Amino acid sequence: MKSFLQALDERVLVCDGAMGTMLYAKGVFINRCFDSLNVMSADTVAEIHQDYVRAGADVLETNTFGANRIKLRSFGLGDKVREINVEGARIARRAAREQAYVAGAIGPLGVRIEPWGKMGTDEAEAYFREQAAALVEGGVDLVILETFRDLNEMGAAIAAVRGMSRLPIVAQMTIEDDGNSLDGTPPEQFAPEMERRGADVIGVNCSIGPAHMLETVERIAAVTHARLSAQPNAGRPRDIEGRNIYLSSPEYLASYARRFALQGVRLVGGCCGTTPEHIRQMKTAIKQVNVGKSAGQSGGSERTRPPLAVSGSAIGGRVLSEPADVVVVPRAEKSQFAAALAAGRFVTVVELLPPKGFVGDDVIELARTLKVRGVDVVNIPDGPRGPRMSALALAVLVQQKAGIETVLQFSCRDRNLLGMQSDLLGAHAMGIRNLVSVTGNARMVGDYPDATAVFDVDSVGLTNVITRLNQGLDIGGQGIGAPTGFHIGVMVNPGAEDLDSEVRRFEYKVDAGAEFAITRPVFDAGTFERLHARIASAGIPILAGLRPFESVIDAEFMANEVPGVRVPNHVLERMRAAKDAEAAAAEGIAIARDTLVAIRGNVQGVQIAAPGIRIDAALAVLDGIGV
Repeated sequence: MKSFLQALDERVLVCDGAMGTMLYAKGVFINRCFDSLNVMSADTVAEIHQDYVRAGADVLETNTFGANRIKLRSFGLGDKVREINVEGARIARRAAREQAYVAGAIGPLGVRIEPWGKMGTDEAEAYFREQAAALVEGGVDLVILETFRDLNEMGAAIAAVRGMSRLPIVAQMTIEDDGNSLDGTPPEQFAPEMERRGADVIGVNCSIGPAHMLETVERIAAVTHARLSAQPNAGRPRDIEGRNIYLSSPEYLASYARRFALQGVRLVGGCCGTTPEHIRQMKTAIKQVNVGKSAGQSGGSERTRPPLAVSGSAIGGRVLSEPADVVVVPRAEKSQFAAALAAGRFVTVVELLPPKGFVGDDVIELARTLKVRGVDVVNIPDGPRGPRMSALALAVLVQQKAGIETVLQFSCRDRNLLGMQSDLLGAHAMGIRNLVSVTGNARMVGDYPDATAVFDVDSVGLTNVITRLNQGLDIGGQGIGAPTGFHIGVMVNPGAEDLDSEVRRFEYKVDAGAEFAITRPVFDAGTFERLHARIASAGIPILAGLRPFESVIDAEFMANEVPGVRVPNHVLERMRAAKDAEAAAAEGIAIARDTLVAIRGNVQGVQIAAPGIRIDAALAVLDGIGV
């Protein structure tokens, strides 16, 4: 056989269709690891490959889409990466014989990488490299990177493959109906970037059917001279009696296979919902295109690719141009809180919990009292316990009705990345300017033991998102118009068991754009000072978090049941020495006050989280030191 790229240049090739769809049809439950069937039920996988060969597929994809160490680890198969991928390649090779090329299929890792997630690009490359090496060992002719939503992760995958092999690379992003990736990156951006990074064939697959995918291919063709690929789903799935059924017929996909080829696509195939019958019909349509091209028939020949679009040219009604100059909002102009920190003034913050239910009058009245007493800002935490008013809603109400600025604690727990971006833009539109990004707690809580969490990104990734919005860009790199003016804060924990890791994550947050930090509650100066010695050089204002104990039981609870909190024995002894409940509450205030006095020279402000909604304890701490 000729080399894959040589064959691709001579004629349009047809890739196979869905593997998962066919495995499900054969009775394999969707909660199983499909990739593991390469070693546990090789005959089942081989039968599907053979069905696609008989249907006329020119390219077979290995059953290894999720066979990276991260995804396999979730099935207890992390040590089987090499075996599963090598066997996947060998099964496809035996089925292909000399009739089809074998493409080593590699999908996303299933975790966010920097700048959105914890995983570094180099670490991601190592995982991709491990899988690619096993596929090459198994004898693949090319590598296909498919269904990627994050251009950064795609770049890591291309670099990993290219760094260990010269095999051809097909790189495919997955898109929405508007043509943008699932993270919002337009094809005018991701297509040239994939070509620049070294992909031989670039294209799109999955998520949508052929109609909108054809429009996206036209946009890609206008910005790159790379070979193109397209692998649509058989339409969108419909829920029929509890099953996802794809309803686009083989004839329908075949009609679009011809249109893809006439648009310049060199590799056409199918994704979710497509079957050997879809591929058989698509192959028939592509044969006509290939015959027409060989015979020089104008009606069947490939359309001439247009010149590449340049800055300022129009594509599909969109004008490609360099982003206009964005004037970033200076820190001191973002909010009164930001201005105070920028001026070096000591600031005071008191935390108020969102109320249960939808009536927030009592909390708003407490905020008014705090303003009258001279507190600068109210912090609204985003906690997991319900049913409480959302932190965003309360922050807006407090600013509007109490006339005091708020700091909104924004959590990654309950939203995906696109949802967070939308909520952030909405928060800015409603006047919120001060944010503290937190990852959020994942635990079974309250009356909702089955509640789930999202955690699409962590607080480092969220800080990157907010910084990008402040630069006038969304997560996909597209302009949003006027930039946001968020004052970005983060949390740091003096009581962390692994202080090295905590400091390292704090440094990542500062690099991501953090402008101030608030510590988790500290109960003695020593705990704070061991952290401060490590982070003072970061150069951003640090606000000490304090929480006056309300009772001996409260102190013992914090010391023994709350992760990441340090309550030294000498502090517990002070609380236990109290004669009664009133004395214990007074001692809790005194401990907080003494801690603040001891560390005040190293902080630029204080945040006090009073138990419940008892602001009297918070005010007593401040009054006692003359703040």
